[in-house]
Amino acid sequence: MLLRGIVSLVLNAVALIAVAQIFDSFQLEGFGTALLASFILAILNIFVKPILIILTLPITVITFGLFLIVINAITLMITQALIGSAFVIDGFGTALIASIVISLITMILNSVVRDIR
Repeated sequence: MLLRGIVSLVLNAVALIAVAQIFDSFQLEGFGTALLASFILAILNIFVKPILIILTLPITVITFGLFLIVINAITLMITQALIGSAFVIDGFGTALIASIVISLITMILNSVVRDIR
């Protein structure tokens, strides 16, 4: 169980590094910062994201769940605000697109790791 959590954090950090390589307006100082960002994102997804989902439930239902992408971008922006200058996202639009790409990369990496086991 603990190993699965650590693997998930590392895979998310790899996805963050990949997005930092793709977008110039998404900057990470290194893998340590990516691991820290991955950890903070996990904590925010446990505690803050459910509250945001409940508060925005009407608009989420109206948009057939697409507003959840905006919530992911918000948690990403909160993460970069908590980390500071080691993790910089230039604008909400970048965070929105980056959250989609991070989700896709993480999904692919998780499927690859699951197939290896």
